[in-house]
Amino acid sequence: MYTPDEYEDFIKSSYKGAQEPAASYAKKRDDEDYHKGDKGLWWQVQFRNDNYTDACPVTPDNWEIWVPPAQPKADPNQLTPEILSKLAYNSTKLPKPPVVLSPRPDQLKVNLATRVKFEGDFDRVWTTAGINYKGVEMAATTVATPLALRVDAGTADADPQTCTYDLVKGDNGYTVDSKDAACNITYRRSSGTSTYPFKASIAWKITWTDSANPDGPAQQPGLPDGLSTYEQDVTVKEIQAVNR
Repeated sequence: MYTPDEYEDFIKSSYKGAQEPAASYAKKRDDEDYHKGDKGLWWQVQFRNDNYTDACPVTPDNWEIWVPPAQPKADPNQLTPEILSKLAYNSTKLPKPPVVLSPRPDQLKVNLATRVKFEGDFDRVWTTAGINYKGVEMAATTVATPLALRVDAGTADADPQTCTYDLVKGDNGYTVDSKDAACNITYRRSSGTSTYPFKASIAWKITWTDSANPDGPAQQPGLPDGLSTYEQDVTVKEIQAVNR
């Protein structure tokens, strides 16, 4: 907070006419001559937050302290880009897969393969956490890239019960269309008067950069992968045929 000369000005102006114990504290600092001629700075205890509701514990011994050069101990809670990346990770909202089924969810058919595709743009998402305060400028960006779509029929009466599709990067983001895929769920039994809980999940690869640029080089250590899920009740009906 202060050089020795600045600290002298601070003490003489702030503690002028003060009562005990502040008067003794000011005299103690005057007797020390405010460390004039020494290398270092005076540090002052501050509040933990900007609205002055969470004060650090202070005593007449540590209202201000003299710290020589290179003497402060490393703060285990010192802010780093890695910490910011975790803040960004916790704030990232992964979108649900925009799944469209064909036939419609209320018109799926027994023994007819269910086609799965995406509707609309679907791309990677990123979140930046940063600080720019009193000369401290730092940022980290968490980037979530969709990798694969996994669908679950919601019943053992399907062949297969699950299918997984790799996502393809196109002009407008990542896409999937299972029309010509080797794996497509086919229901083998009607849902009757009930429904099956169809589920679609996106697996995401999570990386982070040590800046506000999502396209910067990925940093280590890595972050856990992500998962976003969409559930929908589907109705499976039997195809009726008339023999003559």
